[in-house]
Amino acid sequence: MESCPIPDSQWERALELIGRADEVALACHVTPDGDALGSMLAVAFTLRRMGKRVVASFGDRHFVVPRLLRFLPGQDMLVAPEDYPAEPELMIVFDASTFERLGLLCSNAATAREVIVVDHHPSNGGFGTLGLIDAKAAATAMLAEQLVYRLGGRLDRDIATCLYAGLVTDTGSFRHSSVTPAVHQMAARLVATGLRTDEIARELWDRSPFGYLKVLAAALDRVTLEDGLVSTYVTRVDRAAYGLPYAELEGIIDIVRRTDEAEVAVVLKEDDQGDWQVSTRSKGRVDVGSVCAALGGGGHHNAAGYTSHDSVEETMAKFRRELRKVC
Repeated sequence: MESCPIPDSQWERALELIGRADEVALACHVTPDGDALGSMLAVAFTLRRMGKRVVASFGDRHFVVPRLLRFLPGQDMLVAPEDYPAEPELMIVFDASTFERLGLLCSNAATAREVIVVDHHPSNGGFGTLGLIDAKAAATAMLAEQLVYRLGGRLDRDIATCLYAGLVTDTGSFRHSSVTPAVHQMAARLVATGLRTDEIARELWDRSPFGYLKVLAAALDRVTLEDGLVSTYVTRVDRAAYGLPYAELEGIIDIVRRTDEAEVAVVLKEDDQGDWQVSTRSKGRVDVGSVCAALGGGGHHNAAGYTSHDSVEETMAKFRRELRKVC
């Protein structure tokens, strides 16, 4: 395995905290993607096999696992935010760059005795009491795998399924510039447990309800292209017409960003509370991570996001102003 830049002393401190905890509370960011939920569940399996009491959750008001991730094993360890320990002895947070990304679990993290943060976002400012943070890692799943090994765990099909979901989603099926030999080596270790990668790929990318096609059509009908920026938006009304959950909108940005004439792609998605969740992508020349950080969010150089409480027009105007500063 490729060496990790996280100092051994920090790994040792994490193992010490985990070793003396009777119960470990795990959390990942709201509206979890494959990397967040997969990393958390992989470590949850390992801790449970060590004899620890384990609870895991994410802080969404409407607590439901996104349909695309319901194939992941270990969901019996998930609890709703209201059933999460109010003052955890030890909390481990996955794939979240700020406390705010924990949603309803922010207060639990604030009162936890110890908070270990496992993350790979460059925008992570180092919250919590101990950070296992590597901005060069292609996915938080790579750090979760290291934690599994350091805890004395071993890969089996359940853990490998969770980690593979994280690895393959955050690397865009191994298409992103973050992919290194270590990424493929990790994939090989996971596949060697007997994974059916074709089945995982079908669950993640080749399934959608009919309503998704209708909502996608509406989004593409209002798409605009201006000065190398392609953008569109999806409203709550669009989704309500077909009973489409917010989580089903994740893949729209990957269609919009294909535009040859655009360097940057933006999709605004109205959530159930009426806020706009802004997803951005870059083809490499523009650092959208810094743009989103300036607007209260964060992420990576080529993929980032933030939340806007403004109208579509004002949200896009503010985005363009920040974008001009880095172009």
